[in-house]
Amino acid sequence: MHTEKVDTIIIGGGLSGIYAAFLLSKKKKPYVLLEARDRVGGRILSPEHQGFFADLGPSWYWPAINPKVNALLQTLGLNGYPQFETGMGRFQARDGHVETIEGYPMEPPGCRLFGGMISVVKGLCSRIPKDVIRLNHPVCEIERMENGVQVTVGRLDEKPKCRLFASGIILALPPRLAARSILFTPDLSYDLTQAMLKSSTWMAGQAKFFALYDKADWRKIGLSGQGFSLCGPLGEIHDGSSDATRPYGLTGFVGIPALRRKDSETMVRAILTQLSLLYGQAAGRPVSVYYQDWAREEFTATEYDQRAAHDHPEFQPPSGKTSIWDGMFHFAGTETADHLRGYLEGALSSAERAVSAVI
Repeated sequence: MHTEKVDTIIIGGGLSGIYAAFLLSKKKKPYVLLEARDRVGGRILSPEHQGFFADLGPSWYWPAINPKVNALLQTLGLNGYPQFETGMGRFQARDGHVETIEGYPMEPPGCRLFGGMISVVKGLCSRIPKDVIRLNHPVCEIERMENGVQVTVGRLDEKPKCRLFASGIILALPPRLAARSILFTPDLSYDLTQAMLKSSTWMAGQAKFFALYDKADWRKIGLSGQGFSLCGPLGEIHDGSSDATRPYGLTGFVGIPALRRKDSETMVRAILTQLSLLYGQAAGRPVSVYYQDWAREEFTATEYDQRAAHDHPEFQPPSGKTSIWDGMFHFAGTETADHLRGYLEGALSSAERAVSAVI
């Protein structure tokens, strides 16, 4: 099999990988980006409904504490709007009893993005060469060679799709996913492998829901759309509307652990019943619904992610080193960030660190 030679390989087309590609393009450095899915974005997923994009992955950024996100949005010409939080909240006890409560405004205030979070990925992709991103290219093996790194594309139990050789790689995958799905030659050290497996993948155990409406009836009765439930199926709910006009939305995180979640149709029916109880009958009749169970995504979650992480991940490689193999192998991805791990800000800072190390 012919081995293609490139300068740098980025593995993973989520925000960190795409941003690393953008930074390398600005430096005029040659590279290819390998993405296992048939789309870029990773955990950023925003299906479209009549020009509105419903975020089923990350939904917010916080301008007061996200300087890198702010700078990137300015570069891309993107704008946000404040999370709607006007009015009272709803609380559902374990026995299903519902009451109206004071809301809990975000601190610091959070914003949603016009065009959804996918607009960041689209903006970055529009600024990098079209031919550098290769979709449907899952990496199954990474081998250290004398003067570089060989990457094999395909599945471990099948004939390889192709091989590439590079002087350096940026691994922009969640460490746990990489440790579980990629064969490393030579073996990574025991301590590093354990550090990768112990680093939980943010959102990998979560499921998210988004319902869209032509009217926001909950606002008319003084509710903010914010809700909390101890019995589920949604455990946390927010108003997910567009800034000024329809569609209006209710969106939330499923509170039921991944192992106990039913099929998507059953979950959606249960969620709509719950929304009717919390916000009135009209809330059970949306014009469109979206449900995304990240625990069932093979390129996000492993069997170790069946329990949703509630504390943001910590990746602690031996001696704190995020580059190995004499500086040919560099970790990126939000879980590997020094600050704000799991957030968009962490994804950007980890990409900046990895690209600086490559250059």
